[in-house]
Amino acid sequence: MTALDKYVRLESGGLWRAGPDAQRRDVVVSFGDATLVISDPAGRPLSHWSLPALIRENPGERPAIYIPDDEASEALEIAEDTMVAAIEEVRKALAKARPKPGKLRHWVTAASILIVLALAIFWLPGALMRQTLAVVPAPKRIEIGAAILGHLQAKAGPACRTPDGVAAAERLAARLFGGQTPMQIVILPDLDAKAVALPGGINVLDKSVVQTSDDPAVTAGYVLSQRAMGTDHDPLASILRDAGFGTTLRLLTTGELPTDILAAYATRIAPVTPHAENLALTFEAAKVPSAPYVAAANAPDFSVTPDPVTPILNDSDWISLQNICNA
Repeated sequence: MTALDKYVRLESGGLWRAGPDAQRRDVVVSFGDATLVISDPAGRPLSHWSLPALIRENPGERPAIYIPDDEASEALEIAEDTMVAAIEEVRKALAKARPKPGKLRHWVTAASILIVLALAIFWLPGALMRQTLAVVPAPKRIEIGAAILGHLQAKAGPACRTPDGVAAAERLAARLFGGQTPMQIVILPDLDAKAVALPGGINVLDKSVVQTSDDPAVTAGYVLSQRAMGTDHDPLASILRDAGFGTTLRLLTTGELPTDILAAYATRIAPVTPHAENLALTFEAAKVPSAPYVAAANAPDFSVTPDPVTPILNDSDWISLQNICNA
């Protein structure tokens, strides 16, 4: 994204509210990879907002007020003109990149649909889905995952956030998937499932996963078990499979998914059990022992015991993660 590249090092102050009833607090706002990063003055991330999903509540007014989604679960005020101008330029660039009405575009879209429909006569539905999954870019996956997370929070409660807890969750993601990983770990207060994986590398856990065990290997196991399914199937594939051919075609030709499709999917999302072989490979790659997770989740034993076992989190980070919902 050219507009984003110009401002990748730009930072400004702001006032952030973590929830409708929360007090505003001073934060530092900066640009990340397709996200707006909100950190405390010490540099510890508090929240990541999807830039494509960003909404401005008061166009033309100062200070500018932004929200991450239609639910307005959080809010951010920015008074600095340079940062507001940068955000607006990025938003305009995103808007220009979206399909716009026009005769030529209508003809091109119609021709594309006809071509895809003609090919669909000869392809199996699974082939069309594989083609769609192969061309959806990372920023779009992040946007889709963030939208589903917003719908999940409407039922399960706002994501748990304490500064130390968020930092510990980021360190756990880095420990499991590598230091430069785009993966995120989000804890919700009342998720129906223990763990689910969303498109864009968003891993969602219920708070019971971190609060009912003294071993961080259990929490790591729940994250890995859902991420291991990526080698069996793409998290985005579940959405398209539920939505049907028309939605898959729409995503392929326009890059868009209807909001109601994502909202409906959030109400019925469920964990997926990957093959034991893929589980073992995922745990081995992360150097995480399988026994604690197997015992806690009552899962079939796939016997992974790394030697030597690399520490998952230090005691301080583990305690912070366990208390992330106790703000």
